[in-house]
Amino acid sequence: MASPTLTTEFTQDSTLVRFAGKLLTRSLDSIEAPMAGLLAQGSSAEIDLSAVDSLDTGGALMIANLKQRLEAEGIRVEVVGAAPAHAALLETVTENIPVEPGSEPPPRGFVPWLEKLGRRTVGAWEDTLSIVGFFGLTLHRIFRSVAFPWRLRWASVVTQMEETGLKAVPIVALMGFLIGVVLAFQGATQLKQFGAEVFVVELISISILRELGILLTAIIVAGRSGSAFTASIGSMKVQEEIDAMRTLGLDPIEVLVVPRALALLVVLPILGFIADLAGLLGGMLMSWIDLGVSPGMFVTRLKENTDVWHFGVGLIKAPFFAVAIGVIACWQAMQVRGSAESVGRRTTASVVQSIFAVIAIDALFSIFFSEMGI
Repeated sequence: MASPTLTTEFTQDSTLVRFAGKLLTRSLDSIEAPMAGLLAQGSSAEIDLSAVDSLDTGGALMIANLKQRLEAEGIRVEVVGAAPAHAALLETVTENIPVEPGSEPPPRGFVPWLEKLGRRTVGAWEDTLSIVGFFGLTLHRIFRSVAFPWRLRWASVVTQMEETGLKAVPIVALMGFLIGVVLAFQGATQLKQFGAEVFVVELISISILRELGILLTAIIVAGRSGSAFTASIGSMKVQEEIDAMRTLGLDPIEVLVVPRALALLVVLPILGFIADLAGLLGGMLMSWIDLGVSPGMFVTRLKENTDVWHFGVGLIKAPFFAVAIGVIACWQAMQVRGSAESVGRRTTASVVQSIFAVIAIDALFSIFFSEMGI
């Protein structure tokens, strides 16, 4: 195969660009460098194709781009010597070169800002209505599964309990232990100033049992299991598996959402209990090392001065956290539209919204129990 060649001749008022050989895509790399560095002289230019033996779409596109570049510099360009077939191909390629639309600057000012704010407000309201409707639909399917247990997919529930509960025990226990260590260390630093080191037991026990144990456990579950729910169901949505379920007469809420929600309802209180135990263990160990509070004294003061209601308050929050995480994660998955990028965006939104919901629910419970004097 004859490699293509490019020669350039200059006169006082014009430039002649002569192509020869076979201008085929697989061999154009030999003239890419001369093409890139080609500078025309004068007010006109001719592109001579009389010595071109073969021309394909890649070669025609290269010639069309050269002509377009020279014309953009104010040079009048004429293509001469092309065979009829080559001329027709070059004309077709030139007509179909995509034109890049110019990017308009974003609108500025008060009115565009107000319009954007209004759109976001309406979107947030629509999302709120959608998630409330999804929550009601999920509750209906859960109650129906409880009323008709044979409809519940027990194998799926057990599998989700293993994924969200059993496999999360190590990270939850480690988190609880470290939180207990940090509380004991920081509490000891402050209480030593007043000679009240022994009260570190109440500081640790009330903080962990009432607030931090279940709250941080829920945040970990939201980041770990909530994101997994959104990613797995969202991927099924992209691959049209959920549409296939509906075609087969299966309810996606009953098949996919209910087992995950029930699994979280069961395992989150258990994980919270494990986090509480690990936190008390870490606090007891650090109190012993840093303050000299023996494990026996720690346990004694824990029994005498820590009401069991502190533990109850923490566990009461767990089912509400579980429902919020499960519903938000699955609702976000159902909003996935058509691409893997959408799955990523919805997974991120799921984690953020779940953590926000957990903290908001915890704040509401704190206000409620404070008003009730519990």
